Amino acid sequence: MLENLLPKIVAIALDAGQAIMEIYADPANAVITKSDNSPLTQADLAADRVISAGLNALALGWPLLSEESAQIAYDERRNWQRFWLIDPLDGTKEFIKRNGEFTVNIALIEKGEPVLGVVYAPVLDVCYFAARGAGAFIRRGAEEAHAIRVKEPMPGEPVKVVASRSHADERTTALLQKLGDYQCISMGSSLKLCLVAEGAAHFYPRLGPTMEWDTAAAHAVVKYAGGRVCDSAGNELRYNKPDLHNSEFFVLSASDSNLFAKIIAEGSAD
Repeated sequence: MLENLLPKIVAIALDAGQAIMEIYADPANAVITKSDNSPLTQADLAADRVISAGLNALALGWPLLSEESAQIAYDERRNWQRFWLIDPLDGTKEFIKRNGEFTVNIALIEKGEPVLGVVYAPVLDVCYFAARGAGAFIRRGAEEAHAIRVKEPMPGEPVKVVASRSHADERTTALLQKLGDYQCISMGSSLKLCLVAEGAAHFYPRLGPTMEWDTAAAHAVVKYAGGRVCDSAGNELRYNKPDLHNSEFFVLSASDSNLFAKIIAEGSAD
């Protein structure tokens, strides 16, 4: 079922990306400030409308939780066995900076686990998508989609670490310095997780705050590419918690026990 559903969700993400690009083309676009002082653009709202309409048109009857509808109370959400979790524009700061490193994120959550995810970067025209039973894939522009897998560092190879352009912090810097030989790749939004999924990077540590909708779609891509998105105890991130904040997490190959052991040993202390 999920394998057949996946192309439909990709199409919805592409439509949302088109709505974003129509607004992105006008740099005079006003930025709205939300109640928590975080930025919101008209592109967020336009993409949210496209995604909501597209998912509702599928008539599957599954509820939807979006960054723009996060006020839904846990008492209402707690019994959801399956629901859509979306971020219509992940990387609003990257959108405002106009560096192209922002994405449309659509995930399907089943009993707290991401079982389908689509991440589309409209400026880059790159789409990552994955589902349980189907695997994980990337499509660049008009190219044919192809399967992706995480990679572990080869013996003697520097660890390729992906980091945020907008959220550098001292703890992450200190952790990376303890990894030994490494190379840093800067990237914005959920594309950081996707770089690990496709094997372009080996490791992404996130010691700063994130929300569930920031990670869910890319988490699915990582998961079905052979990776994991886990906390310092090795537990996979879970979704639809009473508090929608994620814990600190690490993204790496699910089989890379050596790197994970070093992360825990080196990264557990502030």
